[in-house]
Amino acid sequence: MSDNQDNQDDLEAMKARVAEMEAEAAKLREMQETLEREGQDLKEDKEDIDTRSIFVGNVDYGSTPEEIQAHFQSCGTINRVTILLDKFTGHPKGYAYVEFAEPGSVANALVLNESLFRGRNLKVTPKRTNVPGMTRGRGRGRGRGGFGRGFPRGGYRGGFRGRGRGGFAPY
Repeated sequence: MSDNQDNQDDLEAMKARVAEMEAEAAKLREMQETLEREGQDLKEDKEDIDTRSIFVGNVDYGSTPEEIQAHFQSCGTINRVTILLDKFTGHPKGYAYVEFAEPGSVANALVLNESLFRGRNLKVTPKRTNVPGMTRGRGRGRGRGGFGRGFPRGGYRGGFRGRGRGGFAPY
């Protein structure tokens, strides 16, 4: 009789655990849906910001956001100026992004393409929206191993095999 009671208790405990797991799964599904909705909102916000922003290339390395803001002030109200920095050295990369309050200000800013700023001709273009995965298919190819460089698969391993050297090659 006690074995039967133990089996009954085990069954009840398993049922409770299954119910608990189902409740957790429902919570996770709800959280996932909320995150997906917020992610969609963020994506729309990014695209909206990109339509109001410009890329400024050939920026002098010593320039400040305030100087760039002053240069583009005549185009419209500026929300933000971002000068990109190299993540390893902390030095400016030579380009910036300017975000305007109005999308119409971008057209005004494009007029300043090739304008002189601190002795350099600026390159002004509308900011493009980054598309993930666009960098695939570019670059040198398959990484290490020497493929495509005239060597057999696995890279060059031989030693000197010219005239005048007798003996054996170790590999």
